[in-house]
Amino acid sequence: MQIITTREFRANQKKYFELAEKEIVLVSRRNKAPVAIFTPSDEDFLTKKEIESIGRGFEEIREGKTIRIENMENIWESIL
Repeated sequence: MQIITTREFRANQKKYFELAEKEIVLVSRRNKAPVAIFTPSDEDFLTKKEIESIGRGFEEIREGKTIRIENMENIWESIL
């Protein structure tokens, strides 16, 4: 992992984009969280099936098809 400044990144973007294909590059910023630059893999993205499942879940929530958990010590009691 490389940690660089914004000034260094701006001066050598091509170099750090190419390096990000092999390892994570963190660009530090004054008084803000650093930004990570990396090349994502297929596992970093949701599949169409996963997106559809999330959509169905939101729809069920809108329709009120939810279960209230009454006892956090025994969640299964509320679910089953």
